[in-house]
Amino acid sequence: MSNRAPVFVLVKPQLGENIGKAARAMLNFGFSEMRIVDPRDGWPNPSAGPTAAGADIVLEKAEVFATTAEAVADCSHIYATTVRKRGMTKEVLAPAAAAQDMQASNGKCAILFGPERSGLEVMDVELARKIITVPINQEFGSLNLAQAVILVAYELSKMDERNVQPTLEKQPSQPAPQIELDRLYAHMEAALEKTGYFYPPDRAAATKITLRNMLTKPGWTEEEVKTWRGVLSSFENPHPK
Repeated sequence: MSNRAPVFVLVKPQLGENIGKAARAMLNFGFSEMRIVDPRDGWPNPSAGPTAAGADIVLEKAEVFATTAEAVADCSHIYATTVRKRGMTKEVLAPAAAAQDMQASNGKCAILFGPERSGLEVMDVELARKIITVPINQEFGSLNLAQAVILVAYELSKMDERNVQPTLEKQPSQPAPQIELDRLYAHMEAALEKTGYFYPPDRAAATKITLRNMLTKPGWTEEEVKTWRGVLSSFENPHPK
């Protein structure tokens, strides 16, 4: 695909062999941008090359990050692949619908894939705007990492960007990248801490998760985020009349 192709983010992968298989699955459908978060056995991993079966370019270009937040900081649309919603009120899409959603989006997209044993953690899913899942057997909900990658990559590859017509109309505002939403949330949390908003203490963690989920819903533009940051700054430092 073109420069609008999404980033495939492998979060805490455990086996080099599975990273190689994921790279092979990506390149089969024309995707090459892989990011790896905190791989268990370090990187580069000699076990990845043989199972990549020639998809060396994906492994050579792969970037490694310490945290998921750092890996998606430049992305405006983040999708978490999981078979469990984990109690979050986020829109849930099948791979085909997610592919259409990404195709229609304005901005860089990232797809999160969790570790083989346990899948994505709650803190990773919190970063996502939407969830990608499949109607898997509830009695055996265990997809291999490469299988999950190939399901999504296949649906994405079917989207033909030549059908997207250029327009002379005013371009819409750019969607806010994840790092700006993170900064907005940190700003809001710090401001609310000063007011005693997070009370009682035993509800503070749940309240913070709700706030972050509200801020990671799709649709925020850079201008809107800047406006909210200005509102918070005004509350913190009111101008004299």
